[in-house]
Amino acid sequence: MKRIAVLTSGGDGAGLNPCIRAVVRTAMEKSVEVMGIRWGYSGLIDSDMVELNARSVGGILNKGGTFIGSARSPEFVTKQGQREALRNLNRMNIDGLIVIGGNGSLTGALALHEMGFPVVGIPATIDNDVNGTDISIGVDTTLNTILDAVDKIKDTASSHQRAFLIEVMGRDSGYLALMASIAAGAEIVLIPEVETSMEEVVEGVDNAYVKGKSHCIIIIAEGWQPGARSLNDYLKEKREEIGFDVRLTVLGHVQRGGSPTSYDRILATNLGAAAVRQLLEGPHGVMTGMIKNTPSPTPLEKAVAFQKKLNLDLYGLWKTMTL
Repeated sequence: MKRIAVLTSGGDGAGLNPCIRAVVRTAMEKSVEVMGIRWGYSGLIDSDMVELNARSVGGILNKGGTFIGSARSPEFVTKQGQREALRNLNRMNIDGLIVIGGNGSLTGALALHEMGFPVVGIPATIDNDVNGTDISIGVDTTLNTILDAVDKIKDTASSHQRAFLIEVMGRDSGYLALMASIAAGAEIVLIPEVETSMEEVVEGVDNAYVKGKSHCIIIIAEGWQPGARSLNDYLKEKREEIGFDVRLTVLGHVQRGGSPTSYDRILATNLGAAAVRQLLEGPHGVMTGMIKNTPSPTPLEKAVAFQKKLNLDLYGLWKTMTL
């Protein structure tokens, strides 16, 4: 291969820039040119590309987000959109493509692979729900952001003897909420994988109050139903039963931003370099993930077959820590 391309697609997160940097510099070491596709698959359809070199990726290790941009592309889901993308890759004399993103992005990579184009994927999603990798790029930074916020909220919760509901991201996965609850010592965690009624939450908050705690921290995954806002309204109606005043904080997109942690920078660099080697040496149609601290290929069809299941042994660990 003489020229490859790289794109970031879907939701952003810390670590994307270090990954792009690793792709570019590893490819240059192999005397391979790199084109950066701007705005994900939309840029591929529009042929919005820029040549990347060692200097263009300098100084981005500590930057959050992705400097080549990211987007979701409904057009690429269509067969016509995929044909246009493939046409532009061939027209620009691009021999292979690296796709950095989550389940949707990797599904797009699989579509191009099935059309005969050499593709390698890299898992990057704060949800950590991609098969074929122990952890995805962006997860560690997001967890640290959540933990910093929860620690600060705990201070004010204790000062006013309040119960705080803290909603975190994760889509349909409770990974972020559960890991943050273990790390922050939350009294209650609500995740989609474990059915918990509002009455059980009331009991848990009341239990914290009776124990003499000065606060009750409840971390809620955005995929938990009936949802943080409904629970907030319900608990306010039960004020006399639970003992605590209740406040709700939705962390939102602050979880996606910020400078990547050292772990995310190293993970992203490792996977970016490994993906280039995989693309040049084959086989293609795989995702390069991190398994037991080693970059390892997983067929794209397996990587996107279903959402990775949460290890519920960790839920048991959290429960033990609340005693």
